[in-house]
Amino acid sequence: MSVSENITALLSNLTESFNTSTYLKLTLSNKRSKGDDLNNVFVKPVVIKEQAVLSFVFRHETKDVTKNFPLADALDQISGLLSANFFNADLFTSQADYSLLSNKRGHSKLLKKPASSAEIPVFRHDKIKQRLIVTDNNVYLRDLGVLTADWKVKSDMQDKFKQINHYVEIVDDVLKSASLPDNFMVADMGSGKGYLTFALYDHLKKTFNRSFEMTGIELRPGLVDTCNGIAARSGFKTLRFEKGSIVEATLPKVNVLIALHACDTATDEAIFRGIKSGAEVIMVAPCCHKQIRKQMKPENSLKEITRFGILEERQAEMLTDAIRALLLEAYGYRTRVFEFIATEHTPKNVMISAVKKTDRNSPDPEVLKRIAALKTMFGIEFHYLEKLLKQ
Repeated sequence: MSVSENITALLSNLTESFNTSTYLKLTLSNKRSKGDDLNNVFVKPVVIKEQAVLSFVFRHETKDVTKNFPLADALDQISGLLSANFFNADLFTSQADYSLLSNKRGHSKLLKKPASSAEIPVFRHDKIKQRLIVTDNNVYLRDLGVLTADWKVKSDMQDKFKQINHYVEIVDDVLKSASLPDNFMVADMGSGKGYLTFALYDHLKKTFNRSFEMTGIELRPGLVDTCNGIAARSGFKTLRFEKGSIVEATLPKVNVLIALHACDTATDEAIFRGIKSGAEVIMVAPCCHKQIRKQMKPENSLKEITRFGILEERQAEMLTDAIRALLLEAYGYRTRVFEFIATEHTPKNVMISAVKKTDRNSPDPEVLKRIAALKTMFGIEFHYLEKLLKQ
């Protein structure tokens, strides 16, 4: 076989070992030119940002240079180096060793030997976290500016892509614990640019074996028109965006109601609409907590907390969301309160999820007693959600 044919065969073995997680390392040696400053190249697998790549160490006379490449680019690098810089290559896998030997006369051979190393491969593909949202041919992420034209995540959108996937994982976990009917309805109140709305629809479309519809409610007409255009180009036939507010939007029966970062009492309006609609799932990520903060006037030792502005703010956030969670429980929901987004992205990082477990026409009086005790402790007259539910 010719040198080029043996290089192709070696790269084929490398690709197979990489894809089956048996790849250990590759060494390029025996310089074609003694005057070449590059002495050796060592290639090993690494995982960076949950993606398996090949890490190259270019060993020069006076320095080492490290570069990382995805598999396709790495194969091009190796092919070029073997054609221009090195005669030999040694590929080590947990299954076998391969040695490419070439010389100046153009002679070449590729030898296969039993594996010489008992080393365990650095990574396994099945241990790398798989993203629920894929990038290949993802029209909505491209049109929203998350992906390049060739379906790669833009460098400045890596955090956004992770946030999108994290959100979908959270909602997916909650929906699996709910009893949703066929042809269920999802309402995303305040959908904004639609990053999370599109991603959730995409995931549900691929994984849920039931028909469903989703509506994004957004005040800004420009965003509504843009998102409807993207939905059409993505082939999302049961996803639509409508202009409206959380309070006034006209909605059919809602089974899943989501409201992310609705400011102050807008979160209460969203929860109220979910409860009144009998939604099986309500998920909110509150933002701002002014209504309770203005009322807090504890006459006990808690006033030592509220006399400090930043502590008063945090206490108002905790108290507001605790009462929201309790009111949801009073109306038959099982609630959880947890971190939604890491604090380095936003300090508004709490999510309340509620899954309906009991149909109730009136609130549980025992839960209302617990809420009343909290209100008394902090000198609060009313919680806005409580007021809405009494209408």
